[in-house]
Amino acid sequence: MGQKVHPVGIRLGITKEWSSKWYANTQTFPHYVEQDHRIREFLRKKLKEASISRIHIERQAKKASITIHTARPGVVIGKKGEDIERLRHEVSKLLGMPLQDVRLNIAEIRKPELDALLVAEGIAQQLERRVQFRRAMRRAVTNTMRIGAEGIKVRVSGRLNGAEIARSEWYREGRVPLHTFRADIDYGLAEAKTTYGVIGVKVWVFRGEVREAAEPAAAPETAETGRPQAPQAPQA
Repeated sequence: MGQKVHPVGIRLGITKEWSSKWYANTQTFPHYVEQDHRIREFLRKKLKEASISRIHIERQAKKASITIHTARPGVVIGKKGEDIERLRHEVSKLLGMPLQDVRLNIAEIRKPELDALLVAEGIAQQLERRVQFRRAMRRAVTNTMRIGAEGIKVRVSGRLNGAEIARSEWYREGRVPLHTFRADIDYGLAEAKTTYGVIGVKVWVFRGEVREAAEPAAAPETAETGRPQAPQAPQA
């Protein structure tokens, strides 16, 4: 049996970045982790209809900068920026910081079909509307491959179509190299809360390989080796 690892966690520091960036000592570390978790839970609940993919949190010098990656920035910003200002007030209260020290940035996802979490949430919403799971899976795979992905794998698990015994089924198109570190693989997990129970949806999207920077040119070889030369034999 192959041991499964998280596709993002295994690539941290190689081709993926951390979703939270800050420094903390042993006393403040648990507090920061809990705060980050609460902020993400609050924003996802508040912006349920905004297609939120990732939330990046950075802290520096008693200031916080939060970047929300969304496919529908208009829903987050609101009319004349009213909604985002209200969000800033509530987030500053959660952080316990003055309002001027909290920044909220909105980053638009131009191709939501290539974002694994948004694809998984789309399939989960279809399952909740009682769409057949095979049709939902194939539709998502077709849309993602049409936009330009090199590969996609979708896996659903649970009481599919209301079956008595839970099972899992998966569908893949293209290639998804899970063990290649340079592969840019996006991973998303969503849950469909149906009348029969919870159905889990996992999506892996392969968006191509990350090109590394060119290797530095080798230093020119010098004539001197730094080693003493062997004595030459006298000529006859």
